[in-house]
Amino acid sequence: MISIFESIKKMDDAEQEYWSARELYKILGYTEYGKFLPAIKRAILSCETSEESPENHFAQVSDMIKIAVGTVKETSRKVENYKLSRYACYLIAQNGDPKKPEIAEAQKYFAFQTRRHEIDQSYLEDVNRIKLRGDATEQNKKLAEAAEKAGVKRYGEFQNAGYEGLYNGMTAEDIHAKKGLKKSQKILDHMGSEELGANVFRATQTAAKLKRENIFGQKNASATHKEVGQTIRKTIAELGGTMPEELPASDGIVKAKTRVEKIGEHL
Repeated sequence: MISIFESIKKMDDAEQEYWSARELYKILGYTEYGKFLPAIKRAILSCETSEESPENHFAQVSDMIKIAVGTVKETSRKVENYKLSRYACYLIAQNGDPKKPEIAEAQKYFAFQTRRHEIDQSYLEDVNRIKLRGDATEQNKKLAEAAEKAGVKRYGEFQNAGYEGLYNGMTAEDIHAKKGLKKSQKILDHMGSEELGANVFRATQTAAKLKRENIFGQKNASATHKEVGQTIRKTIAELGGTMPEELPASDGIVKAKTRVEKIGEHL
């Protein structure tokens, strides 16, 4: 049986789920939308406290509703509304009137669904990390082969040139320190999928450019690697992304594999 909360869920043009505050307030036991607004305001404050951006969860919109339905003077008027994320609905339930049985039901439903969504997202991130970590190993091997053919003798220097381009002048040692990693921990093992993806792209594009343009010599190859890193960094900036050195370090890739294996046992 579909939950009443699922039955009013909508999907926008970007295939993102949301709930209409104008529909949700009735299901939560409120008789008037105006009496529901204080719960939304408290939920927005809770969102800010949790260091989430309210704009990502509480989108103010205007809707047209029909009035005097069924009469000769039937017309429409504009009303203010909110498009609410699942997390927003959870916060509203937590900040609603606790005397209402509907609020208690919503608290149970959205708490469970929000937690399940978090688990699903965490699982997908682990799966992506594992795949990209394998890709990084494979592409770095191909990059090393391309660098050797290009006459690179000091591979560490060559590798750092790529990092310097992508990480705004930071070497592997600098990145290691920035991420707060121990000496025994490898940078790639503690990158999230977003950061790993950028580094896989750096490796593939550098190897391809070395071959395509017949680049030869330590200096030329290192300059090429740095240039590719800088180009990728520029693209990230143009897309409004987070610079790789500012992305948080993830826990070890071995832990990610263990989590995926445990979930796989229950599928």
